[in-house]
Amino acid sequence: MLFNFFLALSSVTAVRAALKYKGVDWSSVIVEENTGISYTTTSGTTQPLEKILAESGINTVRQRVWVNPRDGNYNLDYNLKLAQRAKAAGLAVYVDFHYSDTWADPGHQAIPSGWPTAVGDLAWKLYNYTLDVSNAFADAGISPNIISIGNEIRSGLLFPTGSTGNAYNVAQLLHSAAYGIKDSRLSTQPRIMIHLDNGWDWNTQKNWYTSVLDAGPLTTSDFDMMGVSYYPFYNSGATLSNLKTSLTNMASTWSKEIVVAEINWPTSCSRPAYSFPSDLEDIPFSAEGQTTFMKRVAEVVAGVKNGNGIFYWEPAWMDNQGLGSSCESNTMFSWPGKELSSLDVFASI
Repeated sequence: MLFNFFLALSSVTAVRAALKYKGVDWSSVIVEENTGISYTTTSGTTQPLEKILAESGINTVRQRVWVNPRDGNYNLDYNLKLAQRAKAAGLAVYVDFHYSDTWADPGHQAIPSGWPTAVGDLAWKLYNYTLDVSNAFADAGISPNIISIGNEIRSGLLFPTGSTGNAYNVAQLLHSAAYGIKDSRLSTQPRIMIHLDNGWDWNTQKNWYTSVLDAGPLTTSDFDMMGVSYYPFYNSGATLSNLKTSLTNMASTWSKEIVVAEINWPTSCSRPAYSFPSDLEDIPFSAEGQTTFMKRVAEVVAGVKNGNGIFYWEPAWMDNQGLGSSCESNTMFSWPGKELSSLDVFASI
C-alpha cells in the first residue's frame, strides 16, 4: 500500500514538473478595464488581474498582436503596456502574432492594410515587421519567452498569398517571420512557435507540416515549438485519446516542444452545437469540471516527449464569456469578474 501511495504521488509530481509553461491568454484585460470591469479573488478582494493570475500558479501570459486595428486595441503599443504589467508581476510573456489588422484563424487571415501581395515583397515586409516589433519589445526591456509566427494557420497565413494552396509561399513567409525574430535585438532568443488548430487531428498536423517543410525554404531549425488549439466543443472527434495520439506523433516525428496553445472548458453549455467527445462526457460543465478537464489534458501533455505547456484562452473576458463557442460561458471568472476555483488548477499542473 505504501509503495502504491508513493507511486501515485510521483505520478502527480511528474505532471507538475513536466509543464514548464502554465499560462493563459489575457489579451483583452485592458479592453475590459476600459469598460469598467475589475477583478476579484475567490474571497472577494479586488486585485489587478495579473496579481490574481500569478497567485493562482500561472507563470506565463499570452497576448495577441494585431498590426493596425481601427481602435488601437491589441496593437503594438497596447501589447507593450500589457507586457510591462506582466513583467512587473513576475509573469513571462508569450507573443502571438496574428499578422493581420484583426482576428486571424483558419477562416480569416487577411493581409494587413497597405502591405504588398506579391510573395517576395510580402515576405520582406513580414520580416521587417516582425523584426521591428521584436526590437520594440527589446527596447522596452521585455524578452518574450515564446513568439508564435501566426495564429491557427492550418489554412495558411496572409491570404490569399499565403494560402496552403501554395505550400512554398507559406514556407517562405514563415521562414521570413522566424528570421525577423532571430535577427532582432532581443537579449534572450524566444522559443519560436508554429500554431495550428485541431490539435487532436493527427492527419491535419501531419499533412500540414509535411507539405510545408517539403516545399522549403522553411526548415525545422527555423522554429522550436509546435502549438495546437484543443477545443472539445467543435467536433466530437476531439477526444482526449486522439489528442494524445496526435501530440505523441508530432513529438516523435519532428522532435519539437509541444504546447497546447489554446484550450477552454465550459461552466455552462445548455445547447452545444456539437456533441462533446465521448471520453469527456463524464466531466460536468462547472468550475469543478474545468479543473478536471485541465488536469486530464495536462496529464496528456506531460506524458508526451517535450510536452511543455498549456494556455487557457481568455479566462477573464467578461464581456465575451462564450468565447466564440455555442456555450454560455467558458471563462474562469464569473460575471462581473470574480475568480472561480478552477483558476487554481494551474498550481497543481
